[in-house]
Amino acid sequence: MTTALKIDFVSDVSCPWCAIGLAALELALTRLQGEVEAAVHFQPFELNPDMPSGGQDITEHLTQKYGSTPAQQAQIRDTIRQRGADVGFTFSPEGRGRIYNTFNAHRLLHWAGLAHPAQQLALKKALLQACHRDRQDMGADMVLLAAVQQAGLDVARAQAILASDEFAREVREREAFYTSHGIHSVPAVIVNNRHLISGGQPAGVFEQALRQIAAEPAQVAN
Repeated sequence: MTTALKIDFVSDVSCPWCAIGLAALELALTRLQGEVEAAVHFQPFELNPDMPSGGQDITEHLTQKYGSTPAQQAQIRDTIRQRGADVGFTFSPEGRGRIYNTFNAHRLLHWAGLAHPAQQLALKKALLQACHRDRQDMGADMVLLAAVQQAGLDVARAQAILASDEFAREVREREAFYTSHGIHSVPAVIVNNRHLISGGQPAGVFEQALRQIAAEPAQVAN
């Protein structure tokens, strides 16, 4: 018997651990085929909502934000690359180079979730690859539209969204909802509105947690 689960994946495009967590979650769901059928919805979270256009050098940003040294950052990048490789996600060996504002990426993801839910995952993955594999400017319309095209979505419609403030209010409301409910770091994987799995966990952790949740008595997931 297959158990249906609702999964809200709260994350930011600029977060490398979100790329790792998503790849690991996908791997876990593949292993759980026949046991679990999951509907995954991507929810917005901005690690740096005040990041200006043009972004900031990543070494400078991480030093200012966390107090880490370039040597420590290089070590973390090595760990991230290896964790990504373990679940099939490729990170650039040089890291991201710069960090950018991701609000428009979240607006496009919100649109995809409403109008084309079956393709929201493809857009999310295209955006993550553009950011972490290809080191592109995630605030640039051309980069975002290329991801839209890669995901098989309507580029003209996406261009119209970017030229307006469409879905800005909705994205901010969703961000406020999750932060007001205690989500202050990502990825945050919320299952059936009740269970929280925090961080870019290995696939085995996701697999075990989802199997345990699926075994619980049926709950209504609105």
